[in-house]
Amino acid sequence: MLLDFLISSETCFLEYCVRYRKLLCEDQTAFSSSCRHIEDCDSAGRRTDPSIQAPSAVSETLDVVPCTRSSTGNDVPRLADYGSSDESEEAEERVPDRNSGNTEADSDHVMIGTISEWLWWDRLWLPGNLTWADLKDEEGLVYARASHLYVTVPYALVFLVVRYVFERLIATPLAASLGVTEKTRYKVEHNAVLEHYFITKSKHPGQADIDGLSKKCSWSSRQVERWFRRRRNQDRPGVLKKFREASWRMVFYLAAFIGGIIALYDKPWFYNLREVWNGYPRQSVLDSQYWYYILEMSFYFSLVLRITFDVKRKDFKEQIIHHWATLTLLAFSWCGNYIRVGTLVMLIHDSSDILLESAKIFNYAKWESTCNGIFVVFAAVFIVTRLIIFPFWIIHCTWVYPPDYYPPFFGYYFFNFMLVILLMLHIFWAYLILRMVKMFLFGSLTKDERSDNEEDEEGDGETSVTEDNDGHVKATNGCGAGGGANHH
Repeated sequence: MLLDFLISSETCFLEYCVRYRKLLCEDQTAFSSSCRHIEDCDSAGRRTDPSIQAPSAVSETLDVVPCTRSSTGNDVPRLADYGSSDESEEAEERVPDRNSGNTEADSDHVMIGTISEWLWWDRLWLPGNLTWADLKDEEGLVYARASHLYVTVPYALVFLVVRYVFERLIATPLAASLGVTEKTRYKVEHNAVLEHYFITKSKHPGQADIDGLSKKCSWSSRQVERWFRRRRNQDRPGVLKKFREASWRMVFYLAAFIGGIIALYDKPWFYNLREVWNGYPRQSVLDSQYWYYILEMSFYFSLVLRITFDVKRKDFKEQIIHHWATLTLLAFSWCGNYIRVGTLVMLIHDSSDILLESAKIFNYAKWESTCNGIFVVFAAVFIVTRLIIFPFWIIHCTWVYPPDYYPPFFGYYFFNFMLVILLMLHIFWAYLILRMVKMFLFGSLTKDERSDNEEDEEGDGETSVTEDNDGHVKATNGCGAGGGANHH
C-alpha cells in the first residue's frame, strides 16, 4: 500500500498517511479489517468474500472504494477512484470541506507528536534496559515527571514579588541603619554630539578624541572629560541597589543551604556517594527533594527574568551562561531522575554563595575589616567546594560509578557535560578570586574585580583618589580622561 502511495500520481499521499497513522494509534483492529476489505476485491470491484465487511467508520475515514483495473489489466487495490488527474485535484479541494479543515490540524498534531516522541525517547533519558513504562507511579512510589516543573514559572513570578517587597521593606531600612547611602550624582548636561559619540563609538574616549570633540562642541578638554565621567556614572547602579540585591540573594542562599542540610543530613547518599546510584532510576521522589528542587529552580528562573535589570558586572556573560546551565542541569537531572546527585550539587553551590553575598553587604556598608575577613573565608570555601569537592567527589561520582550499574547512554554523557561547563565557570571565577586575594594580602585590594565601579565626579581643581602603577593609593588633581577612583 505504501508503494502504491509513492508511485501513484493520483493518490493524496500525505493526507492518507495522516489518516493511516491516526487509525494505527486509535484502532488497530479496524485498520486491519479495512486493509482486508481492499485486498479482497475481484476484477469487477466486488468483494470476493461477502462475509468481510469494512467498518463504516473506517470506510468513511479512508474513502475506501472498490478495486479498479489498471491500464496494464492487473487488479490494483486503490484507496480513492479518480478518473483523471483533474478529478483528483477537485477531490483534493473537496477534502478540507468534508473534514471541516481538520486535515491541516491533524498534520500539525502529527508533527508535534513526532517531535514529542523524539524528545522523550527512552534511550535519551533512561538506561537501555528501561522505558518510561517502568517508571509509572505506584502505591507509595512517586517518580519525577517533567510536568512537575511547570509550577516553577508561577513560583518565579512569586519570587519577583517577594523580592520587591523584601528590598523595599527590609533591605532599604537595613541599609539605612548600616549607613549605606546613595552618593550625590551630578546630572549631565545634554550635548547631542557627545551623546552620539558615547552611544555609537566609545564610553572611554582617548585624549585625541577628546581634543576633537572639544573643538566640535566649543568646550574645553576638561569639560568634555567631566561630561563623559558623569555620563558613565549615570548608567552605573547605585550602592543602595547593589546592597538590596546582595541582601536578597544572601537571605535566599542561607535559607536554601539550611533547607538542603535538613533534607540531606539523614540520607545515606550524603555520606556514601555510591548510594546515589542504588536502585537508579527507580528512586521515588521525596517531599523534601521536590521542594528543594522547585524552590531552587524558581529562584534561578527569577534571576534570569531580572538579569537585564540587576547590577551588570564584568562577568555578565558568564553569569548568563551560569544561570542557564544551572536551569538546564536541574531540569535534566529532574526528568532523568538524577535527583540525589542534583541536591548535592545545589548544596555545594549554596555554601559559598552565602559568604560571597555577605562580604558584598559589608563592603557596601564600608565595614572593611569585616568584609575582608568574610572574603578570605569565602575564598577558602569556594576553592574547597567548587574546585576540590565538586570535581573530585561529585563529578567522579557521576562519571565513574554509573557504568557499574548500567551501560552509558545519552543522558549519562549530557549530564556530565553540563557539570563540566559549571566546573569551567568555577575555574574562571577562582582566577578572579585569587587575584583579589593576592591584592588583599599585599595591601592593594581596592575593588571587586568583577565590578564596574563609580568614578569621582570632582570639579575643577579638586582632588580625586586614584591608583598608581604599583597599586598604591594616591591623590591626584583629577580630570584626566581615565580619572576618578574605583571605590572599594
